[in-house]
Amino acid sequence: MSLIDFFTPVEASRLLPESAVIKGRLGTCIQIFTEHFPDFDTQKPDLALIGVQEDRNADGNIGCALGPDYIREKLYQLYEGGYKTKIADLGNIRRGEKVTDTYIALKTVVTELIKIDILPIIIGGSQDLTYAQYLAYEALEQKVDLVIVDAHLDMEDDPFPDQIETTSASYLNKILMHEPDMLFNFSNLGYQTYLVNQERLQMMDKLFFDTHRLGNLSGKIQSTEPIIRNASMISFDVGAIRSSDAGANFNAVPNGFYGEEACQICRYAGFNDKLSSIGFYEFNPAYDSNGQTAMLLSQMIWYFIDGFYNRKKDFPLHPKSQYLIYKTSLKHKEHELVFVKSKKSDRWWMQIPYPTAGSKNERFHLVPCHYDDYLLAVSGEMPDLWWRTYQKLV
Repeated sequence: MSLIDFFTPVEASRLLPESAVIKGRLGTCIQIFTEHFPDFDTQKPDLALIGVQEDRNADGNIGCALGPDYIREKLYQLYEGGYKTKIADLGNIRRGEKVTDTYIALKTVVTELIKIDILPIIIGGSQDLTYAQYLAYEALEQKVDLVIVDAHLDMEDDPFPDQIETTSASYLNKILMHEPDMLFNFSNLGYQTYLVNQERLQMMDKLFFDTHRLGNLSGKIQSTEPIIRNASMISFDVGAIRSSDAGANFNAVPNGFYGEEACQICRYAGFNDKLSSIGFYEFNPAYDSNGQTAMLLSQMIWYFIDGFYNRKKDFPLHPKSQYLIYKTSLKHKEHELVFVKSKKSDRWWMQIPYPTAGSKNERFHLVPCHYDDYLLAVSGEMPDLWWRTYQKLV
């Protein structure tokens, strides 16, 4: 099987005219599939851009299938950072005869790229493509820590959940119900309470999943870093950004993350040594005034690339000399909590012990945390993150 079979080439002459071919711009640094598909054997990239022109299951946002090329056009104009990038633009995945054909194509491409240590950056298309992105990990036989940046929880209430169609408003149903179950943790960033059914929030809490309200993150975007650092895949709905900063979405709403906050989230995502795929969805050029949202999305991708090339590669615990170990006991001495701090980046993790019947190869699970979690443990209190993670290991 060759990946070229899934793709149509990029019209570089239209998206990157001669007047825009300036040394140092990303458009001149990226291997773009125009006539010849990138040869991974001779010049293997670190990152691969993938456009997906699919919106047949979009919730009202028909037209977002046209988004990838508009984002490319803006991205190609941005300058490379202070590092040498190795990026390939593989073009757009061919639209399948049925939506499920597109899902299978995206799943296959993401799987194959991750296998050879190339991180796919998916440019949608509607957010139901997140389900196909998730399915890629089934073939890899990996548990998934999923982070979704979204103003909604994209779930439907139905007495017959197995009959729910996969749409951009219901794909979470498919992920939660999928067998085999590959989902270890799910986190939502930026939900807006008046857009979410309270029963769905209660259900997430019972599953020990994490939902983070926009109001609790406003002005404290740094608090998202440990959550993002725990992700193996991320799905970003442009509708999570306030409409004055990113209005190119049929479902855009007045409140949301600011543009600079969205860029910071993407930079945190790039820093994440564990992350192996990211997708940007729901951008609809039909609603884009002066190309503002396309430009913001291109800058978000730029910040992701910047984070990627500034990775600290400090996921514990090798070599142990690069880490500090802190131990503390709770008030009733029922648990000893162990924290790990990287000397290189000052980032923190908690050690969560596996139950007796747990992993045979590992004694504990490491979860990213805040310094505040350590301070809470020092005061004798159990951090909520410790307890919720332990329940998932039982």
